[in-house]
Amino acid sequence: MLANVQAHLTFERWRRSWAALDVVVADPRAFDELLARYAEPHRAYHTRRHLEECFAHWEAVRGSAQRPGEVELALWFHDAVYDPRREDNEGKSAELARGAILRAGLDAAVADRVEALILATRHASPPAAGDAAALVDVDLAILAASTERFDEYERQVRSEYAWVPAPLFRWKRRTLLQELLDRPRLFSTAHFQQVAEEPARANLRRSIAQLQG
Repeated sequence: MLANVQAHLTFERWRRSWAALDVVVADPRAFDELLARYAEPHRAYHTRRHLEECFAHWEAVRGSAQRPGEVELALWFHDAVYDPRREDNEGKSAELARGAILRAGLDAAVADRVEALILATRHASPPAAGDAAALVDVDLAILAASTERFDEYERQVRSEYAWVPAPLFRWKRRTLLQELLDRPRLFSTAHFQQVAEEPARANLRRSIAQLQG
């Protein structure tokens, strides 16, 4: 199983992500505003901790990325907008990222690619190869966490959907996890296929069984 690791999300790391795209960032306000979104009270899983875990796992595949700076921006913004009662969170997060990128003076092509990366985290289907695969694998790395962390993750997801009646939640959650388990592969990059595929499948099977109980 993947280790329970977290990266420190500092303004310096935010600055380096932009610097990879030749943008100089000196004002921390946008950084503070973004992290404030991840601290919204209705969130239990989609928090700063999730972002920290993503950045920690990102280090394992960063070296193989074609445009690592763009993937890092997509990581920062991928859950910036999160309301469990809506179905357009990734789209709204992508719009937020696009605005920030264009205001920074970067080309629209950069905004297009980052937007596409964020939309890939909808997990509606396996991602395209390349940077999208790396980003999606990082986002799904929680599936291969230790038993304790995975169970905590499941409780956090339930907390975010506390307004959904228990029988309906169990059915919906079981269906979603089964759809993931039925995929030929959960992960697309060689690294995550090697270290995360089997632990993730074991976690999914166990959670599905518990939801059926």
